[in-house]
Amino acid sequence: MADDTFERAKKPLEVQRTHEKALGEDPVGEQGRLTEARSVMNEVARGEAEQLRRLAEEARVIHEQHREDLEQMRQEREAARHAAEEARGAAEQARAAAEDARHAIIDAVHATAETLSANLEQMKCAEEMRRAYRDLKDIVTKPDSN
Repeated sequence: MADDTFERAKKPLEVQRTHEKALGEDPVGEQGRLTEARSVMNEVARGEAEQLRRLAEEARVIHEQHREDLEQMRQEREAARHAAEEARGAAEQARAAAEDARHAIIDAVHATAETLSANLEQMKCAEEMRRAYRDLKDIVTKPDSN
């Protein structure tokens, strides 16, 4: 029985030592779990930061592409504006040439009318000269009946 009492007294001491040992290890184990949790959280944060960096890079590339597209559209619009100005200038030159041609035609019509008028006057004069020549011829060739 003395052994039994010794054993019974020994058990609570072992339990207490085990408990103390567990308590002593628990903060170390707890600290290890916290360190592990922090490492996992840090890794997750690094992964999220990398993903955000990639998204930011993609956004930057898209933004740059849009900027280049806008620049190209601006250049095309500028080229179209220059082409429109050149077309406007050509249309103005064509209008001026048409106006000059119209004036030339009017001048040609006036010159033709003056030429025709002069020809008519010449024809009238020639006709009068013929009449006068006939009258003179009739007078010279007819004997005097008086």
